[in-house]
Amino acid sequence: MFRSFLSWRYLTQRRTNLIGIGGIFVAVSALILILSIMTGFLNEARSSIRGSLSDILVQPIQLERENGDRRLIPPSPDRLLAVIQADPRVDAASTHLVWPGIITQEGNNADRAIAFLGNSQMNDLPMVQIVGIDFEQEFSATNFREALSRAPTVDKGGRPRGRHVDNIDDPFALPASYKPESPKRLPVVLIGEQLFSRLGLRQGEVVQVATIIPQSDNNADALPTNNKKFVVGGTFRSGENEMDLERIYVELDPLQILIGDAREYSEILIRLKDYDADGIAFRDDLRHSVALMALVRGFTSEVKTWEEFRASLLGAIENERTLMAIMLSLVLVVAGFCIFAILSMMVTEKRRDIGILTAIGATPRGIMATFLLVAFWDALIGTILGAGAGVWAAYKIDPIERWLSDALGVQIFNREVYLFDHIPADVDPTAVALIVAGTFLCTLLFAALPAWSAARTDPIEALRYE
Repeated sequence: MFRSFLSWRYLTQRRTNLIGIGGIFVAVSALILILSIMTGFLNEARSSIRGSLSDILVQPIQLERENGDRRLIPPSPDRLLAVIQADPRVDAASTHLVWPGIITQEGNNADRAIAFLGNSQMNDLPMVQIVGIDFEQEFSATNFREALSRAPTVDKGGRPRGRHVDNIDDPFALPASYKPESPKRLPVVLIGEQLFSRLGLRQGEVVQVATIIPQSDNNADALPTNNKKFVVGGTFRSGENEMDLERIYVELDPLQILIGDAREYSEILIRLKDYDADGIAFRDDLRHSVALMALVRGFTSEVKTWEEFRASLLGAIENERTLMAIMLSLVLVVAGFCIFAILSMMVTEKRRDIGILTAIGATPRGIMATFLLVAFWDALIGTILGAGAGVWAAYKIDPIERWLSDALGVQIFNREVYLFDHIPADVDPTAVALIVAGTFLCTLLFAALPAWSAARTDPIEALRYE
């Protein structure tokens, strides 16, 4: 009983113990906050990539023929889709026809866009990925419906960056704000809100989309181009800035007319019913099926999981999270040195108390436990406060950043530069528990030497000069 009483008294009577508690508080709260943010970035990246790429990605690969020529147009995806959709593990599949192009407002640099489409020196004309889709397939296989219905972000003036489509069930219908100049019906384009805001577009406005027409190998140097007018039907917000700045969606038929080509797809996106359980096995089975088709048709496809397709990005975030945890763990070491210094001074100052306790029957083990309990109280108070502050800050980090940015007049987190339009944070209870356990272990290890020194104090020497 005397151990708990004395250890708590020693803790409360010395203000220097606040330094140790403060060091543990800072270390624990910083570790929880930073690791939660890095975990949030990783999970948000996985979620965003899975949403835009679905679970499995299949891309056609042109095979060399005996005369050295290549097939320019991939075969129809119908046979491959039949194999995919017949698998009971598949929830849905969608085909994309992806082609590079340039988008400009009507009459604004349109001719120059076509003339210089193959010139790498174009800096002020936005290059985009034109994605031709069947929106019903897209709704079932990806998060495209959510991207269309998600509330637009706002600029510094509080104005929304984008504009919803008029009819979510028919996103390529002409918007009510479109005023046609001729009876000819123009196709509709859906634009990422970042690009929409950058170009200063309006819903119902007519834009020009230009691209290169594919040619055979013998005429590859000709680089003929084509352009087509589209009506801006609305915007989408995927939450992934790169996609919202570089991608536009159109229906498949207008894109085939634009590129003057009969190809039907350039990738297939597959959503599984249970990716975690079946993803790898399904990928291997589909690769086997694709290999068998290649022997018959002279054309093959590359099959990847979404994690393999973006392995470099996910790996970079995972490595950054690990390195950040290692560097922030050094703060715990610094806090441990503070505990070591404080207890060492306390043992020196309390030599008389140690001598008296030993003289009246206290055992060396009891003396050691008393000073270890001082470190335990430091760790307990600092960890409770630090864990509470770290978890709270992790959940509130986005509004805290916005408030600080407004108060200081400095944009701390530039949402146009990073992958996401918010600061994600995901508190992992297991990680919090490991941080708390590591804090107690580190504190007690650094406190062990001063406590052991106190236990070895000779009571006669301690009381000789008192």
